[in-house]
Amino acid sequence: MAGKDWRRLDESDVRIRPGKGTRPRSKRRPEHADASTAMVIGKDRGRWTCAIDSDPDRIVTAMRAREMGRVSVVVGDTVGIVGDVSGKPDTLARIIRVDERSSVLRRTADDTDPFERVVVANAEQLLIVTALADPPPRTGFIDRCLVACYAGGLEPVLCLTKADLASPDELLSGYAGLDIPAVVTRHDEHPEELTGRLKGRVTALVGHSGVGKSTLVNRLVPDADLATGVVSAVGKGRHTSVAAVALPLPDGGWVVDTPGVRSFGLAHVTADDIVLAFEEFAEAAEECPSGCGHLGPPSDPDCALDDVVTQGDASPERLVSLRRLLGSRAGHEDDR
Repeated sequence: MAGKDWRRLDESDVRIRPGKGTRPRSKRRPEHADASTAMVIGKDRGRWTCAIDSDPDRIVTAMRAREMGRVSVVVGDTVGIVGDVSGKPDTLARIIRVDERSSVLRRTADDTDPFERVVVANAEQLLIVTALADPPPRTGFIDRCLVACYAGGLEPVLCLTKADLASPDELLSGYAGLDIPAVVTRHDEHPEELTGRLKGRVTALVGHSGVGKSTLVNRLVPDADLATGVVSAVGKGRHTSVAAVALPLPDGGWVVDTPGVRSFGLAHVTADDIVLAFEEFAEAAEECPSGCGHLGPPSDPDCALDDVVTQGDASPERLVSLRRLLGSRAGHEDDR
């Protein structure tokens, strides 16, 4: 404005930025009554792949809306989406809400890591894939997966692969006290029984590298590699084994293939979380001393769970199985 006569200026010549106190602001968020409901089936680099109404033929790419802040969105979540939900190339919708989760599969890097990672949300069951041989089964890992199931509200299912190399009898006998459903598969047979158990349900798969999980997924989902490529196309070609991805089953339902893990940390799980999953012991646990780990003598000499067995309300085998899981959570591995 240098060199101008201030007396000749009118209001259109003067630009003044309004102060913060005069800006029209509101903390009310839009209600988005017209939002579509979708299931998150993949995530990569700030973008999520979603299936509208859980329909595998209606796939869209979405980002998290600004008003959500840093709310966690993981595979399996049911979300509300607005914007362009046509699924056409180069379109991007917005996730504006995450619905309440019915179950959560969590893990930590190890038992001392305070940061818990949500692997899958809203899965109805967890398929714990274990080879009977090559590599040999690791019951300590199975026990930790079971603990995560009971703490997160999932139904565990044992899937024992490579039955053509070894018998499943010994391993199954070790879990008889837990009444866990089990499916046995062979590399030279189609897993018919497993197909029926997964039909119409959302199932997460977990297992060590080499146990046959990828082979199983390829048999359950025709063109699994193609389907995985569609979901992972959200990012820039990242290898799909590093993140969970949900794949549609031919007869309905979804399998969530999770990355192979070396360890399954349980820093987020308490002893009471596990006991609550065993109805016959839950009430008695309330009578235990504060801080009781429910492991029994000598660690917990005043644990009340033994009284449940003494009174005939639970079998000794059931309590032994429960305490084995509690010991696994406490870091007492039991690779029989």
